Amino acid sequence: MDYKKAGVDIEAGYKAVELMKEHVKGTMRSEVLGNLGGFSGAFSLEGFKTMEKPTLVSGTDGVGTKLKLAFILDKHDTIGIDCVAMCVNDIACAGGEPLFFLDYIACGKNEPEKIATIVSGVANGCKQSGAALIGGETAEMPGFYPVDEYDLAGFAVGIVDQANLIDGSKLKEGDVLIGIASSGIHSNGYSLVRQVFNMERTALDRYYESLGATLGETLLTPTKIYVNALKSLKTGGIEIKACSHITGGGFYENIPRMLQDGMHAVVNKNSYDVPPIFKMLSTDGNIKEEMMYNTYNMGIGMIVAVDKEDVDKAMNLIKIAGETPYVVGEIKAGEKGVTVC
Repeated sequence: MDYKKAGVDIEAGYKAVELMKEHVKGTMRSEVLGNLGGFSGAFSLEGFKTMEKPTLVSGTDGVGTKLKLAFILDKHDTIGIDCVAMCVNDIACAGGEPLFFLDYIACGKNEPEKIATIVSGVANGCKQSGAALIGGETAEMPGFYPVDEYDLAGFAVGIVDQANLIDGSKLKEGDVLIGIASSGIHSNGYSLVRQVFNMERTALDRYYESLGATLGETLLTPTKIYVNALKSLKTGGIEIKACSHITGGGFYENIPRMLQDGMHAVVNKNSYDVPPIFKMLSTDGNIKEEMMYNTYNMGIGMIVAVDKEDVDKAMNLIKIAGETPYVVGEIKAGEKGVTVC
């Protein structure tokens, strides 16, 4: 008896690392010290000494049951983008610049080519956000996961000068809410999605005119990364007074998190077009509108609050960054919370 006969192939692990190195190489920043394969990842903070009060911000998350779609469709090259997005968007939401990322893959059987494909998506997300992929772990766990399944999670660290932290403390009545379009469902609410839609391969491969793609392609669309859009506002001189990443819990849970006591957000749901996938989900699942807004991003993945005098400039900067902005509401004085009307 040996480890391989017990279900863990150490040689496959070595091969997976070799295959992923090319993808990881493209994410490197000048601050990264050492090479992939050590016991830890090292990142120099020497270049950030000019900050008055350099402050680390971090985020960790996984992809959740969206992974089930990747298993069924046997498509694993974009799911890593979701993992990175869920972490770096939270960092950007606090005003931080993502610095580095680490991933964790647990699988029933280490298939080096599949693992490398997953990591290629992680590397893609890191490139989009400017974060270096400085390490990770692949754990082969036979008997714990089915041989053709895996879990994926990650951890990111960013930096911001303390004075530039976005915490909602400067919000005032009359400030305007700008929503930035999502790419679809992103990575939340897939346990409900899988209850509503038929998860058979033939059903997922069906093309819908309203979606402009197959159902499977639409559901696997990776989460939008908003790092560059928020950075463009900062470098363009726009003060982001508050920011909300619309993830699990939708509008009703996430928007209040950007508010201080005495501030109330009012969102006009008719201020933008809700993507067809949400309408299909609501209709097919007989899901009430309030529950949809309490579960999904409904087409708005990030919301920023800016002074009303800055709205036009902010909208233009977001467009230049390649994203689609909408004026979706305003801040009013009142009980902390949100009204969607």
